[in-house]
Amino acid sequence: MLPFPRDRLLRRFPQLLLGLVLFGTGVALMVRADLGLSPWMVFHQGVSVRSSLSIGTVTVLTGLGVLLLWIPLRERWGVGTVLNVLVIGPVLDAALRILPESEGIAAWGFMLGGVLVVGLGSGLYIGAAMGPGPRDGVMTGLARRGISVRTARTIIEVTVLGVGWLLGGSVGAGTLAFALGIGPSVQFFLHRFDMRPADH
Repeated sequence: MLPFPRDRLLRRFPQLLLGLVLFGTGVALMVRADLGLSPWMVFHQGVSVRSSLSIGTVTVLTGLGVLLLWIPLRERWGVGTVLNVLVIGPVLDAALRILPESEGIAAWGFMLGGVLVVGLGSGLYIGAAMGPGPRDGVMTGLARRGISVRTARTIIEVTVLGVGWLLGGSVGAGTLAFALGIGPSVQFFLHRFDMRPADH
């Protein structure tokens, strides 16, 4: 696991959990908007459409499957890695049971708000420095084997987006908004909640 100072655990762990809860809630907002999802969520929704499983359950199972890829890639996991797999999916399902359907201006508000909340959640859980998400670990693992981070990320994202779309996942304006907005959003919030070592 990734080492972290014990004296900062009381702040890091709640920040990690809050980030994961907000991440799942943000994704639920985008699902309710029905204007398009992030590539991985398009995949999760597509599998959900083709099965009797909820999108949150698919998210958990996919995370576990991706985590198995860490074994040959020899990636190091942390508490945050495991909780990323176990928390986001159930929160997503719970939020979907609470959030109403949306249309018109409300749908656009849900979609844009979802991107912002996912960015906030990402900044919190990444900043807690208790282990990367399972999908990020595959990307960095491939990068260490000579594939650039950009190429690895592009191949993975395009693949899951295409498969998810073919399975019936939602692709649209929300997908584009996520692609354009998630980077600046995560950077903005990570700068404010980052507790990683100075030499990260």
